[in-house]
Amino acid sequence: MRHRVIRSVFVLVALSVLAAPTMVGGQTVITRGEAIGGSPVVNLERALGSVDQYADQTVVLEGAVKKVCQMKGCWMELTSQGADRGIRVTFKDYAFFVPTDSTGYDARLEGMFEENVFSKSDADHLIAEGVALQRNPDGTATEVSFVAQAVELWQ
Repeated sequence: MRHRVIRSVFVLVALSVLAAPTMVGGQTVITRGEAIGGSPVVNLERALGSVDQYADQTVVLEGAVKKVCQMKGCWMELTSQGADRGIRVTFKDYAFFVPTDSTGYDARLEGMFEENVFSKSDADHLIAEGVALQRNPDGTATEVSFVAQAVELWQ
């Protein structure tokens, strides 16, 4: 029992240290997931025009957070400067979330593009949360999204 308590305290301390904001160049940077590595930086607008070109490739995207899941921060929408629409970002293995108040933050993400087909009920759920999905004629929805393994956010 004592080892379980010590292990729980250690995990809580480790998580609080890993999730704590850091200072970079005088700005507070919120990090989630892994550290961003050396993957190539890809222009978001260009990538959205030819997602197939980046299939099965880990890349870095940069942009602004336009929307965040208000329930728990389990997804966000990343847009490029001045764009009305961007790409929905989820987080690898559902292992971390972003702050629900990070709308308007600048972001740098590392991960991969993915295509999903959602059932009608899953599409209904996501649309109710504010996700801008385009429905298929049968009520399902197909979406190209970005699965981030690393996130940096700053104001």
